[in-house]
Amino acid sequence: MTVLITGATGLIGQEIVKKCHAKGIDVHYLTTSKSKLSSANNYKGFYWNPNNSEIDHKCFEGVSAIINMVGASISKRWTEDYKKQILESRTKTAQLLQDTIKTHNYKIDHVVSASAIGIYPTSLVNYYEETTTEISDTFLGKVVKEWEAAVDGFKALGCKVAKIRIGLVLAKDGGALPEIVKPIKFGAGAAFGSGKQWQSWIHVKDLASLFVFAVQQNLEGIYNGVAPNAVTNKELTKVATKVLHRPLILPNIPKFAMKLVLGEMHILLFESQRVSSQKIESEGFDFQYVNLKPALEDLLG
Repeated sequence: MTVLITGATGLIGQEIVKKCHAKGIDVHYLTTSKSKLSSANNYKGFYWNPNNSEIDHKCFEGVSAIINMVGASISKRWTEDYKKQILESRTKTAQLLQDTIKTHNYKIDHVVSASAIGIYPTSLVNYYEETTTEISDTFLGKVVKEWEAAVDGFKALGCKVAKIRIGLVLAKDGGALPEIVKPIKFGAGAAFGSGKQWQSWIHVKDLASLFVFAVQQNLEGIYNGVAPNAVTNKELTKVATKVLHRPLILPNIPKFAMKLVLGEMHILLFESQRVSSQKIESEGFDFQYVNLKPALEDLLG
């Protein structure tokens, strides 16, 4: 089996490539950097430049499924220009893939695309399942709504479509975790705001396994990509300080202070989404990291 991966050289994409190879799945990948093109038997790179609607259509040859991970990082300051980039890097790329498949008449059976739990409204009491129809009125809510609509365009080409709504991804060398633990390492650990906001997290290895599982099981529809046990921000900070053997000494960091530092992006630290993983588990997916402490011990220990 051969899958095409967009965003294969990113944090989660790299883990997905490893999992594919471990399962004997060959990978084609798209990259905007010609220096990252490889032509190994099980790992072939193809050039694209979505801004100019450029793509090497041979990337689809022999491919039966697409894992769509492409998208500009949301962990950079949200200027108006960058907000446009966040949105278009998700919607325009989906359109380019669809147009190319159509023009060259390729037959792709299945698309598994990244999405995000940012679509769910912030709440300290709700427990969100995939059937929730209410959409957050934040910038992230808007992005995820348009992103999922763009991905649904693959259905018109006869593809089965699965969307994985990803939570807070915990990884050693990228994403939010190194930033979260930086102050803790300097003995300045503190929760954000009330600390009561829910953080639905997932270990990067589990997330990569989940995407490959979705491809192999031919899943369709929306699935939450989060571990079974969400924690509050306060608990996340507490567990991280324990794992790192550092004290938790500072008072909670107020919202207005983080707004000054991060601008609109500060909502990433204060939004609260407690999200259910039951649907993917009922399909037979087993999480390696069910609880936060073992996950952090693996990544920070």
